[in-house]
Amino acid sequence: MQTTRARLPRLLALALALVFVAPLAMATSQPTDVHAALQGKLDALSRRAQPGVFGIIVLDPQSGERWRVNADRAYPMMSVFKAPVAAAVFAQIDNGQLSMDQTVTLTRADVVGGSAVPSIGAHFHGEQMMFTVRQLLTAAVKDSDNTAVDALLKLVPPQEVTAFLRAHGITGMRVDMGEAGVDRVFEQLASGQQPPANETAQAEEARLQRGYRAYLADPRNRSTPDAAADFLDQLQRGALLSPSSTHALLALMQAQTQPNRMRQGLPHDVQLADKCGTSYTLDGLTAAYNDIGILTWPDGHSVIVAAFLTTSTASKAERDALFADLARTVAGTLRP
Repeated sequence: MQTTRARLPRLLALALALVFVAPLAMATSQPTDVHAALQGKLDALSRRAQPGVFGIIVLDPQSGERWRVNADRAYPMMSVFKAPVAAAVFAQIDNGQLSMDQTVTLTRADVVGGSAVPSIGAHFHGEQMMFTVRQLLTAAVKDSDNTAVDALLKLVPPQEVTAFLRAHGITGMRVDMGEAGVDRVFEQLASGQQPPANETAQAEEARLQRGYRAYLADPRNRSTPDAAADFLDQLQRGALLSPSSTHALLALMQAQTQPNRMRQGLPHDVQLADKCGTSYTLDGLTAAYNDIGILTWPDGHSVIVAAFLTTSTASKAERDALFADLARTVAGTLRP
């Protein structure tokens, strides 16, 4: 029979093994717990958005881990499309086809209403003005100016923007038209067509309702959250553009402070480079309310979030709270 003294070394070895194995088991189980916790919170936000559809993807580029809700369906982008348009323009600057100082002449007919911050369209004067590509990029991304992005599409047409995305394997995002084209869908008017001079208020309302339904059914200028996250991931990694163009585009996205969506929920030390997109609301229904961006902590750790809300019946305050809570949840759960 083995004595207690003889068994003592084996018992000590077993105890030491348990000391080292227990923390290891805890360490390996922690990411699973974090993943499940964040997924549950995203699912809850999506349910809260109903009857609207809230598509969300959170991507940790360092680990490759993803959290997804309704992320493989295509959503209307609205002004989110200005980020890939700008990327395609920067790509042509990188290969020498365009330059930042190249000028574009715009006429009064080129002015398109709409801008998060009053910019080129709002300050257009006279019958024609000249702008540099640098000015147009700044206005389109930083100020979300509709006139500016349509001017850029004169240089790099929508089909070339989509081809640029496809060349980088981004298949779930497409650009087919500019802001003027989107307006025509909403208004149910052909290019250059004006509403009938004798149109009654009732007829106008019926036309706009048809336009809203048409926009919701239109497959153009759409993106899946998955594709938007892929676009941001490749942009951040420098896979889309040169280092200088990558830095320039991310700086313009970081300078976009209006609309203030995910930023509302972030700690003051977390930077956000993002692009929002917003449709107008008709009869209490909002076709598109979006924000895609890269969250970056002081130590350089980053997380990508792409969120698209469509067919929402929530108020603006409720929609803003959804995005603020999304950012707060991601930052609180994945902080380094």
